[in-house]
Amino acid sequence: MGVQQYDGIGEAFEGFKSLPLTRYAEVPGFLAMVGDVRGRAVLDLASGTGFYSREFKRRGAAEVLGVDISPEMVAVARERERREPLGVRYAVGDVAELPPAERRFDLATAVHLLNYAEDTASLERMCRAVHRNLAPGGGFFLLNQTPDYRFDGPPLDKYGFRTGLTGEETDAGPRVRLTALLDPPITIHSICPRREVYEQCLRAAGFTEVTWVPLEVTAAGVDRFGAGFWADALANPPLEMLRCRA
Repeated sequence: MGVQQYDGIGEAFEGFKSLPLTRYAEVPGFLAMVGDVRGRAVLDLASGTGFYSREFKRRGAAEVLGVDISPEMVAVARERERREPLGVRYAVGDVAELPPAERRFDLATAVHLLNYAEDTASLERMCRAVHRNLAPGGGFFLLNQTPDYRFDGPPLDKYGFRTGLTGEETDAGPRVRLTALLDPPITIHSICPRREVYEQCLRAAGFTEVTWVPLEVTAAGVDRFGAGFWADALANPPLEMLRCRA
């Protein structure tokens, strides 16, 4: 599902990180959940143009491999590495078919990955592929659309996004449409897997300590926009994080 959508976006994808919800909730919240990466080997899945891959290397990771299904996204990431060498490696690949690495990684990250599975079976294949590339006890950290997000709630436009149901269903959950309100807007289709689908697939792949982590708005975000601005996002959170262990 993902490769056709993301080819053609390329450099514009970096604009996501400037949107209010991303800047003041997703990025700081996800980096805080992942925690200290100094000296660790990191596998960054659905790495896109390499935003998190570069950040992990700047924070002291010993090794970072970014993997994305889109050749154009990987080309942009490699060009950024060429312009600002950090020692990040990138590869084009489908996570569901990811072969075992020569050396297992200490941790894996995935921002909006499992929601691109076509069904429950392919979502479980992704989880199994990640598990076999992690060292025993290695952490797997994910950020996803909230499984029980209420699509009939207040719109997210002021946070930089618009999301809605397409009316189609898969065995894992409903299909959704998300538009980043950039100039021009970027629209992406995926699914919104149910909470139990995430948990069952991760556990079937061998992961333990599966824990949901709420996303919070930083103090900087409250200072910038005011507490009232964030009320809708806090009452009906559009994003949620997840961590587990191999």
